Amino acid sequence: MLPLVMFRSTVMILLASSAMSLFADQPLPTGPYVYGYTGQQSVVSGDELEFHLSSSADQVEIEIQRQGAEVRTVMTGLRVACSEFPIPDRASSHGCQWPVATTITVPDEWQSGCYIATLAASVGEDVIKSQVMFVVRAKVPGARSKILLQLATNTYNAYTNWGGHSLYSYHDRDGLQGHRVSFDRPMSSQFGKWEFPFVRWAEGNGYEIEYATNGDLEFNPEILNGYRLVLSVGHDEYWSSAMRDHVEDFITGGGNVAFFSGNTCCWQVRSEDSGRALTCWKQWYNIDPVFRTKDQHLLSTLWGHHLVERPENELTGVGFLWGGYHRSHGQFMDGPASFKVHRPDHWLFDGTQLKRDDRFGGEDTIVGYECDGCEMQWKEGLPYPTHRDGTPKTFEILATCPARWAPGDSHWYDRFPKDRVGAAVLGIYTRGGTVVTTGTTDWAHGLSGNDPQVVRITENILDRLSK
Repeated sequence: MLPLVMFRSTVMILLASSAMSLFADQPLPTGPYVYGYTGQQSVVSGDELEFHLSSSADQVEIEIQRQGAEVRTVMTGLRVACSEFPIPDRASSHGCQWPVATTITVPDEWQSGCYIATLAASVGEDVIKSQVMFVVRAKVPGARSKILLQLATNTYNAYTNWGGHSLYSYHDRDGLQGHRVSFDRPMSSQFGKWEFPFVRWAEGNGYEIEYATNGDLEFNPEILNGYRLVLSVGHDEYWSSAMRDHVEDFITGGGNVAFFSGNTCCWQVRSEDSGRALTCWKQWYNIDPVFRTKDQHLLSTLWGHHLVERPENELTGVGFLWGGYHRSHGQFMDGPASFKVHRPDHWLFDGTQLKRDDRFGGEDTIVGYECDGCEMQWKEGLPYPTHRDGTPKTFEILATCPARWAPGDSHWYDRFPKDRVGAAVLGIYTRGGTVVTTGTTDWAHGLSGNDPQVVRITENILDRLSK
C-alpha cells in the first residue's frame, strides 16, 4: 500500500499520466549512464531475448547471472554497440520505445530461474552499471520440479518510478500518482527483499523450483498444468482478473497454492499492450473508464471493494481489509512480530514442538510490513472466521498476530472503519486443492534467520503440497 496521498484534483491526476503528446522528452542524465530493459518478461530455451539499451558510452558489456542458492554466471563478455536515445515524457506509462540493441538465443542449459543481466559501460575513468531482470521458464513445465514460483513482477512495475511516475505519488516526478505503468523501461525490483531469501533457502536445502512471472499466469496459463504447488512469496500485491481466474481454476482442479506473502492480490489491474503495461486507478476508481459500465467488476481498484465484489479472501483466505501493518507505518511498532499459535495439532506444525499460545518467528520479525487477515470471532479462546468477508467455509485459523491500517488509510476505501484492528493470519483451506497463507510479507525473514519453527513449517508445506 505505502504512503497515502490525500485528494488531488481529477484534472491533475489525468495530466500526470494521460496519453497526451504535447510534452517534451525528459532530459538525459548529465553524467555517464547506462540503462536497459528486455523485450520479454520471461522466456524459455530457444527463445530470442531482446535487450533495449541506451548509454552515454558507445559500447556496453553484458554479464548474466542466475539467482539461487549460488549466484551462477551463465554469460559474460558480451559487448554491444550502444547509443543515446531520448527518454519520452510518457516513458513511465507508455515505454521508452528504444530500438533493440542486441538479441540472444536462450541456451538449453539455462535452468529455469530468475536471471539478472548487469550492464557495464566505461566513460573515461568511470565505469557505470545497471541491472535488468528476466525469468527463464521451464520449456516443459514440471519436468524437473512440481513447484512453481511466480515472481511478483506486476508489483515491481507498480512501484517503479523510472521515467517519472509509478502507481504511487510519494516518489513521483511531479508529486502526483500515475494510473498506467509500462514494462518497456528500466525496472526496479523487490526480488532481493523477499523472493531471493526464499529462493536461496529453498534451493540451498534441496528444493528444486521452476519459475514464472505474474504475466505468465495471465498469458501462459497452460504452464500450471505441469505443477502441483504454486508459490507466492513476499509482496504479491497486483493481480489481473485473468491471473486470478487461472489460479482459482488451478485450485478447483486440485492444484495447491502457498501464499508466503502479504498484501497479496490487493489491487486489481488490467493488462494492456499485450502484457507490456498495467492500468490501475486505485482509489480513483470513479475515473476508471469501466466505472458505471457492464464491466464494473473489472474496476482497477481494491479487490475487496464493494463495487468489484470479489474480495481476495476468496482466493487466499485472507485480505488486507482485515489485516494492515505491523512494525510499519506507525502501527504496532513495539509489536511481537511473531505468530501466536492457536491450533498446534495441525499438520503444518508437525515437528515444531509448538504448543497452544506459543509464539514463533519474532527474532526474525516474520510478521512485519504488510499483513492480511480475515474477520473472526472468538469462542472459548480460539479464533474462527465469520466467512462474511469471503473467507472460504473450510478456512482454519492456525496462528495470528495483530495488525492495523494506518490513520488515513481508510480514505483508500469509502467503507473502511477507522478504528478496526485486524491481524496477520496463518491459515489453510481446501477447495479441490489446498491453499495455505502466512498473511505476512516477511515470512522469508525467518528462513534467512534459519528460525527452526519457520523452517519446519515451510518444509511441511512444500513436502506435503508438492506431491
